[in-house]
Amino acid sequence: MGGIYLDQALPIAELEQLDPFLLIHHWNQTLEGGQKQKEVGVGPHPHRGFSPVTLIYKGSVHHRDSRGMDSIVREGGAQWMNSGMGIVHSERPDAELAEKGGNFEIIQFWVNTPAKYKMLEPEYYPMDKSSIPEVISEDGKVSLGIIAGAINGINRKSKTNTELLICKITANKDGKMLVNVPEDYNAMIYQLDGELLINHSFTSRSKNLVWFKNIGDQISLEGRKDSRAVLLAGKPIGEEVTTYGSFVMNNQTEILTAIRDYQQGKMGILIEEF
Repeated sequence: MGGIYLDQALPIAELEQLDPFLLIHHWNQTLEGGQKQKEVGVGPHPHRGFSPVTLIYKGSVHHRDSRGMDSIVREGGAQWMNSGMGIVHSERPDAELAEKGGNFEIIQFWVNTPAKYKMLEPEYYPMDKSSIPEVISEDGKVSLGIIAGAINGINRKSKTNTELLICKITANKDGKMLVNVPEDYNAMIYQLDGELLINHSFTSRSKNLVWFKNIGDQISLEGRKDSRAVLLAGKPIGEEVTTYGSFVMNNQTEILTAIRDYQQGKMGILIEEF
């Protein structure tokens, strides 16, 4: 994508989308160093009608946008952006990482926005590692970092436009945990690495995507090896989805309007300063 090699877990041939989730990208790279920041990452590009969310596992992400936000989120943090009626932003490793080199790993997923909220003003929320609450299993070997939603009375009050439960899963070998997920939520797990036994029946391995039937309200996790994964669960929106690149709307007319508005500068202009 844009000259960057990454793993795309969604959409795939077997699953176009899982309402309200539209896309999952996993970018894991060792930066060689000796580069300027403007030579790495993803330069200015527009969004409308959904929320791109980024989890930073290694390195850092420097976000700039046409609304004046300028933020660096480091390892263990996340950034949530409701693109609303339109915003232009860039996502790059920070200048030090570009210059010195090092490990860079992120997960980005797209969450659809209900039609009634698609044209609201854009919002951006950076989260550092300390602001992400954790739920620990009874054996102390599994942890869930809550990006959105609530588990066991612990709540991360992210400003989402639909009902969601988003968690970073870290499981050590032999660790076990039951995760409560509302039965009316669509749910899936993307595995970064390691090996998990899910619901006592399926073994998930590196770069697997596992999605669930809406039967029951718990997911059982057991670490067969030290593992990292992401749980994405949300209440379906149930609306028609029409996409074009980084615009997600409800019909073709709205897509054409988004393209025109971007071309006319109505989503703002981002001039990066390096």
